[in-house]
Amino acid sequence: MVGGCVRLLIGDQRGVSALFVAATLPVLLGTVGLGVEASVWYETHRRMQNAADAAVLAASANGGATYAGEAKAVAATYGFVDGVKNVTVTASNTAACPSGGNTCYSVTITGSVPVMFSRLVGNTGNITVSGVSSTGFGASAAAAKTARFCLLALAGSGADPAFLSNGGPKANMAGCDIMSNTGATCHGHDLGADTGNAHGVNDGCGVVQNSGVPIVKDPYAKLASNIPSNTCSSYPQEPTKKNDPPLPATNQWSGSEVLSGNNIVCGDLQLTGNVTITAAPAAVLVIENGQLDTQNYTLQTVSGSGLTVVFSGSNGSYTHAPTGGGALDIAAPTSGAWAGVAIYQDPSLTSGVDISAAGNSPTWDITGLVYLPHSSVTFSGAVNKSSNGGSCFGLVVDNITINGTGSILTNGGCIAAGLELPTSRGQLYQ
Repeated sequence: MVGGCVRLLIGDQRGVSALFVAATLPVLLGTVGLGVEASVWYETHRRMQNAADAAVLAASANGGATYAGEAKAVAATYGFVDGVKNVTVTASNTAACPSGGNTCYSVTITGSVPVMFSRLVGNTGNITVSGVSSTGFGASAAAAKTARFCLLALAGSGADPAFLSNGGPKANMAGCDIMSNTGATCHGHDLGADTGNAHGVNDGCGVVQNSGVPIVKDPYAKLASNIPSNTCSSYPQEPTKKNDPPLPATNQWSGSEVLSGNNIVCGDLQLTGNVTITAAPAAVLVIENGQLDTQNYTLQTVSGSGLTVVFSGSNGSYTHAPTGGGALDIAAPTSGAWAGVAIYQDPSLTSGVDISAAGNSPTWDITGLVYLPHSSVTFSGAVNKSSNGGSCFGLVVDNITINGTGSILTNGGCIAAGLELPTSRGQLYQ
């Protein structure tokens, strides 16, 4: 009887499964929990890295004193709020750049996720937050600053290098970024430009020198649609021989000129004395198939007036550029179709557009953009702000050579001047 009960007990295995499940349940739950938490860790880190990337690009684009606040604001849109739930967001504008120097931006984000089920398989995390075992994460990103080019060489002609300096110990382009859509070569002096970028090889241009950067497209060619229709029937030119007829009186200016809207001069415009232009708030002076010969006089806009000088017409023997000594002392309009544009060569012009003494004959005291997209420019002078304008200057050329002195004022007032300089988004490094 007893033996039979023992045999029945030994043969009864109905509780074995329950005992097995009880013994292995913690391991099973821990394994499943580890998988679930691993997916949470991965997703958290991915979002954190995306936030760091976006934040550092925002900081580099800001480029000002509020870059850190900009970075934190962008990180917050990804759910990482500095100082909340053990999250920290730190930003720097003195990070090391891969190409040298310490002018890059960096953003680091740290945070944590509490350890849950994976504790059952021995995971205790790597940090403790408010007494809770947690897994800490971190993500970092760095980016070169967003460059705003006060000098852009488009190199549509294929000129390489499109930016060339033949020794410029007196050159000073501090506060200015430069860009060549081919190569850039500076012999003996880096010109002091904050950043020198080249699509090809940058050989010595800029304090920070970058090669192989993307081409910057011409952002101003579309403004040609604003040039009014040509109403000229003839194009008087300055006499070059004894028997050539003189320019008509309408092509010779001195004293005060009051302009509004679009004003067209057919042929050469010659100054016979200093000229002050009142154009409140702004006017456009279109010179069709002619030059602006200052003849050692000054063309100046008065306070509160904005002027855009447009060279247009057809290719041929005409000169489509400013010439002569004296000075161009002009401020561009701050609003409207020509906002920020002081001098504009029609991009359809490919001949008669070169300038051999930019910034020198005449002197350039200009607030705004000088757009010379097909011009080979030799620059040997200094650009200062207009007497009645802010500190803002941009120069777009096909190619440029700087000999000796070459100075461009620091650009701090382009927003107020209405000019959006060409930009190159900061390159992201991880």
